[in-house]
Order: sequence, then C-alpha cells, then structure tokens
Amino acid sequence: MRPRFFVRAGVIATALMGAGGGAAWPTEPTELPVLGSRAAGPVAAQRRPTFRREDIRPTLKNPSANAREFFFTRAIYNGGGRRWGAWATDFPKADRQFLTILDRLIDMDAYEMENAIQLDDPAVRRFPFLYALEVGNMYMTEAEVKGLREYLLAGGFLMIDDFWGTYEWQNFEAEIKRVLPEYPIVDLSLNHPIFNTVYNIEEIVQVPSIGNAQGGPTWERDGYEAQVKGIFDETGRLMVVINWNTDIGDAWEWAESPYYPLRYSTYAIEITVNIIVYAMSH
Repeated sequence: MRPRFFVRAGVIATALMGAGGGAAWPTEPTELPVLGSRAAGPVAAQRRPTFRREDIRPTLKNPSANAREFFFTRAIYNGGGRRWGAWATDFPKADRQFLTILDRLIDMDAYEMENAIQLDDPAVRRFPFLYALEVGNMYMTEAEVKGLREYLLAGGFLMIDDFWGTYEWQNFEAEIKRVLPEYPIVDLSLNHPIFNTVYNIEEIVQVPSIGNAQGGPTWERDGYEAQVKGIFDETGRLMVVINWNTDIGDAWEWAESPYYPLRYSTYAIEITVNIIVYAMSH
C-alpha cells in the first residue's frame, strides 16, 4: 500500500507565519504534567521549565488519542548527572510548535501534544518515531541501552539532533555503539530519499540556536560543518538519522520569532517533515 501522506497547499513560510502572531497554542496536557512554566521576558532571560522524571508518562489518558496515526515522541534518557537531563532541552514548546506546523503541511493524523517516554519503558514500541537531542551528554543505563536496541531492531526509528563538535560526537558514538555495535555510522548523501521524500533539499544547512542566529558564527565548539549521517540494518533499512553540528529543535522552538531567520526555520521544518514521512512509510 502506498503511503497516503501528501503536502497540503501552501508553503512553509505561510505555516510559520500562521503558527505565531497570537495563534492559540494547545492547552497544557493532562497526561504529561509540566511542573513549572517558561518565564516571561526577553529570550536571554527565559528559563526552561523543570520536570520530575517520574511525572513524564507516555500513557495517553484521552481515549481518542490511542487511534492517532502519529506521535512526536521524545526519548527520555540518562544524561550525565544533570538533574533533569539533557533530553528535556526545548521541551515542550519546540515539540508543540513543530506539531502545529506539521498539521498545516502534511495530511497526517498527528497527536497535537508532546509525548515523552523513557527508553527502558516497554511501551516505547507503541511509537515508531523517536526524537533525541543533546546526545553529547547522553550516558544511558544498561536498561536504556537494551530498550533502545530492541526498539530499533523491531522496526523503530530514531532522529538525533543538537550536539556539536568532536567531544560530543565521540561521546554519542560510544553510546550508540553500545546499542548497535554491529552497524556502522555512514554519511547520507543528498541523493538519499530522506532529502526528497516531500521537500527537495539540495543543501545541508547548519541551523544555529537563537543566540547565534542573528549574525556571527553559526557553529558551536569545533562543530564547523553540519552533517547528516545514518545507521542502516543488514537489509538496508535506515534505523537512525543523525543531525550533527546543528540545532534543528531550536528552529522549531523559535520559528514564530521575528528575530529567528526564516532560512533556518524553513530548513528545519522541511528536513524534519522529510524524516518523519520517510520513517512512517518505510
């Protein structure tokens, strides 16, 4: 059966404009309680919400949610002793904003709220798409390694984002080798279908954080060049896509900001839409 995804009429810029400027965001979820909120004020003064690990649940209490076609699912992992973990960076605003834009671009029945799950939770197999970021600070437990390996080998898909430079690469590489030691990490060329599944992407754009987006260098540490890599199984199925030296999630989070350049948010939306449609149709 052919996948039924297709691009709705309109362009990325229209969706991004529609997502901001006073648009009503979804209300706070009941199944994923948020303890704390983003403080008002300038970007530089805003702080991230805080979470207790035990308060994040993938359980969907709304019965109608169980029949949804797609969940943007964020992986919860152990992160180097940081109190709340690097996994919660940009959460939940980036997830919600991306889902609002996704709904305007793609004919996909996507659950409109964030969905976070621990890698060692057996329920992770309910969700064929996972997103993980700041993996330069990832230090998985043995249970998380086992859970992620079983998830990926059973057909799951993992998108990696927002880690920079040699040191963070070495840390992530060591962690993912614990999960998939027998499968190499390879570069993805621009002729791979992930770059043209929906949008035709002809250049890998380095997406900076909002603090670096308004001039000056777009890189962090020694991560001068954005790269997209992948891990395939023995049948050629792409299991993991790795966005290195780039911060795609920050572009979702600030896509409505007049201070965040459209070039970066457009690329971030296009590459993520491509990745999701590819993951959901292969």
